[in-house]
Amino acid sequence: MPLLEPKPGALRPRTLSGPAPDRVPDRASTGTPEPLRRELAELLGADKVLSGISDLVRYASDASPYRFLPQVVVIAEDIDDVSAVLSYAHGKQREVVFRAAGTSLNGQAQGEDILVDVRRHWAGVEVLEEGLRARIQPGTTVLRANAALARHGRILGPDPASAIACTLGGVVANNASGMTAGTTRNSYRTLSSLTFVLPSGTVVDTADPLADEELEHAEPALCHGLMEIKKEIEADPELVARIRAKYEIKNTTGYRLDAYLDGATPVEILRGLMVGSEGTLGFIAEVVFDTLPLDRELTSALLFFPSLPAAAAAVPLFNEAGALAVELMDGNTLRASVSVSGVPADWAGLPKDTTALLVEFRAPDEAGRAEYERRAAEVLAGLDLVTPVASVTNAFTRDAKTISGYWKARKAFVTAVGGARASGTTLITEDFAVPPSRLAEACEALLELQAEHGFDAAVAGHAAHGNLHFLLAFDAARPADVERYAAFMDAFCRLTVERFDGSLKAEHSTGRNMAPFLELEWGPRATEMMWRTKRVVDPDLVLAPRILLDRDPQAHLRGLKTIPQVEAVADPCIECGFCEPTCPSEDLTTTPRQRIVLRREMMRQQPGSPVLDGLLDAYGYDAVDTCAGDSTCKLACPVGIDTGALMKDFRHRRHSPREERAAELAALRFGAVEGAARLAVAAADKITDVVGDGMLEAVTGAARRIVRPDLVPEWLPQVPGAAARKLPATRRGGAAAVYYPACVNRIFGGPDGASGPSLPEAVVAVSERAGRPVWIPGDVRGTCCATIWHSKGYDAGNRVMANRIVEAAWGWTAGGRLPLVVDASSCTLGIAHEVVPYLTDDNRSLHAELRIVDSIVWAAEELLPHLEVRRTVGSAVLHPTCSMRHLDDEAHLRTVAEACADEVVVPYDTGCCAFAGDRGMLHPELTESATAGEAAEVTARQFDAHLSANRMCEVGMDRATGRSYYSALLELERATRP
Repeated sequence: MPLLEPKPGALRPRTLSGPAPDRVPDRASTGTPEPLRRELAELLGADKVLSGISDLVRYASDASPYRFLPQVVVIAEDIDDVSAVLSYAHGKQREVVFRAAGTSLNGQAQGEDILVDVRRHWAGVEVLEEGLRARIQPGTTVLRANAALARHGRILGPDPASAIACTLGGVVANNASGMTAGTTRNSYRTLSSLTFVLPSGTVVDTADPLADEELEHAEPALCHGLMEIKKEIEADPELVARIRAKYEIKNTTGYRLDAYLDGATPVEILRGLMVGSEGTLGFIAEVVFDTLPLDRELTSALLFFPSLPAAAAAVPLFNEAGALAVELMDGNTLRASVSVSGVPADWAGLPKDTTALLVEFRAPDEAGRAEYERRAAEVLAGLDLVTPVASVTNAFTRDAKTISGYWKARKAFVTAVGGARASGTTLITEDFAVPPSRLAEACEALLELQAEHGFDAAVAGHAAHGNLHFLLAFDAARPADVERYAAFMDAFCRLTVERFDGSLKAEHSTGRNMAPFLELEWGPRATEMMWRTKRVVDPDLVLAPRILLDRDPQAHLRGLKTIPQVEAVADPCIECGFCEPTCPSEDLTTTPRQRIVLRREMMRQQPGSPVLDGLLDAYGYDAVDTCAGDSTCKLACPVGIDTGALMKDFRHRRHSPREERAAELAALRFGAVEGAARLAVAAADKITDVVGDGMLEAVTGAARRIVRPDLVPEWLPQVPGAAARKLPATRRGGAAAVYYPACVNRIFGGPDGASGPSLPEAVVAVSERAGRPVWIPGDVRGTCCATIWHSKGYDAGNRVMANRIVEAAWGWTAGGRLPLVVDASSCTLGIAHEVVPYLTDDNRSLHAELRIVDSIVWAAEELLPHLEVRRTVGSAVLHPTCSMRHLDDEAHLRTVAEACADEVVVPYDTGCCAFAGDRGMLHPELTESATAGEAAEVTARQFDAHLSANRMCEVGMDRATGRSYYSALLELERATRP
């Protein structure tokens, strides 16, 4: 469906009082200009060149307050592609910027010419030497890398708060550190080797013993230039002392000049310079890290102080006691964090000056942890806390869930505060460092400066290392607000440098916001060395100009993005990108962040704009149709923005009254619809038995072309046959639970060729076997969890079925006295949560009394303790569904699987399969893209069982892997069968 809206104007912006100052101009509406598009397509292949206006706009934003529209986006698959782009740029005098996760906070992932995506094809972790080292591709997230290392009891040194989304290439390029890295565990200190591509296209592997010899042959002028700079620095004792002093605290401003002191050869110098170079000196193609021990014995406390300076004054005491992390959160941060799931609501009422310290000790063993707790108790005894703590046992906890909650609140700092900002304002995130001993003084000075310039910023940070972050919000569309921000920045930079001799950028790297202040911090001599470094390595200034070095004193005010108001569910978005790794369509069309970015650009445009028309033309497929609607983005977003819900709303807005009425009638007459669907599946099964799948594929393909792909499913060979006509016989008397076989399991049967019971038969049998019999009501046919209508945005039908299932469940369960066990995880989620907004007031009261239990949870908690496992399979691979993530049931799936298999594996890259009911049949390319990583892991070896908990997800995984997935309850029944 090309258009988002069948009704003209339905989703077009309101009439603006004037054009947005940063709107994309009309001349860009046709996308990438010629001959740029054609030449790159000929060089790399058309599939690697994104050139439409929608493509350019969605890549124009990152997590920073800046926005720059690229001329073209290139999806690089390998080093050859990178080298080809660099060669082309040299020959055509063009500029290149590399972008991975786009989580950088100062515009490092934005370019105005050729933007190269180096995330999509650059993921992978190779664990070396039993985890002592790890070879990592630059598009791999920190979270993914640490998951691989955790099995070996190791971890990476850098631990940025954005670990869920940020990639190792960006972490190294920005020398991002995080909560515990400080100056000793960051990338500069823990990298073993790098492979990078210089602007000329030369590839350097610093681990190669011949690297210097080969570099000298390929780049003699570069080698000579680096060694000359090294000699000059070393000949200047004052400069050497200055450089060493600057890195005694966290510092990522400018190039790492200590690379000239630490490296003896050009390759060694380049290895150091690449760290924190922000993509201005080369492309980091691979990293090898020396890892650190994963100390698993933790003790943590969240301590509340009456003021920010009081909290800061306590930091050195915990440092001396051996705390690995001391994180600070001021009152604004604490109050804003109530939007984060699990944060106590009463934080909203905390006094304005209240400040918290999150203190954590980590030890390799119990004795070490006990010693840390003893030291912490001594520190606590002398502190003036808002809530006095009598002993360490009252303050510090070892409970993993509680500690995880503390860190969730801390890591959500930027997004939580950003989500609470005034609608329409732009968010600036800055970080600086001072000597830890002067942290309290710096805090007081920062608060005074903010008040002087009319800001009430939120402050948080890695207090143990003297590193603070603060957020400011202002309206970038108002010149007066921009001027106020500029005045504050000038004053702040002078304060940090002149009063504290601090670092203007502690861990976020220089970026566009601090480039004009580089010389203020470093002085003219050191700054000139940085400019010379750039000219030696990149003499044609091809890579990322104006990101790290810029002599324009107003450069940080250029490209500031406005934040037009969009739909309420998405308006709090600060475009951080945390949602992107979880999105099934991230490698096919758009991500949740990009869907919102595109929507905001629509709101910047005037009615009738050709840019607006172009965006709307693409949005239908790119954003709405290829959204799986799984809402895992909500789980990844610290403030719970559900872009899936927004896309479902857009689907609803598409519907004509006739379509809505047809969907409502289907709900009203679902008994007949269900019966007809089962018969149709049975008939299709017979047809394929005779003539194969080709005929049905041709028929559905033709229908999709005539009607539209988003309405007519494509026939897939993996679609299972029909379910049995009758459900198993059960008795109400003595039942421990009501068993609700989902309509998908009443229509579709199990895997083709499988022997043994159906899923309903297995649930009934294994429950009986455990002494917890279940009862299937006789009138379940014609009812549904309502997800069919909910996912497609059919509100009227959704409302009909939501109320019907709740009323029926109330009667079946005798008013909630018995649990309702549901045998499909998506249906469990639907009945337990998704139906609620569509219920009448009376039915909402009934729903509150129901106990909705997923069949996997029922098996793990109620059945397994009473079952005897008689046989197991050797190995089982699991596919936890996205619904299970929402329900927090993944651990129960593993529990059931571990009872049935000697080895249980959950793939590292498991995620939503994007089959999403029938969306995988409407858009098979979505499931193919979403499951590519998981499928590669699964098919890399043999497993005896492939287990999940939702029939259509199992079909999606069948299609992705060529293996046969089925419910873990079928395996449990087999394992416990007498």
